[in-house]
Amino acid sequence: MRFSKDNAIKHYKWGDNCDGWVYVENDQLSVKQELMPAGTAEALHYHQKAQQFFYIINGTATFELDGELFEVKSGNAFYIDAGKKHRIVNNTTEPLEFILSSQPSTNNDRFNL
Repeated sequence: MRFSKDNAIKHYKWGDNCDGWVYVENDQLSVKQELMPAGTAEALHYHQKAQQFFYIINGTATFELDGELFEVKSGNAFYIDAGKKHRIVNNTTEPLEFILSSQPSTNNDRFNL
């Protein structure tokens, strides 16, 4: 099946006016596309079970992972293992767009710090 924002399962808002589109959501896998406006960040958190894979479509992401910072530009990806404290930040003046795959799903598996 082809996916686009137009045929996403659902659209949602999160954080500081960020957007998300759900393409796949079941107990074993979650695939989303998310858009963060310039200068936005999510709360530091971790997942006990879910590992996550971020593919940056447009923009530059800064990931905080267990106290270290990693800059990831469009066309590149970043992996986070379960149990690692992390967050994604858009420190730029441009929007940040990415695909996020979580396995298993992060439903009921997010713990904010």
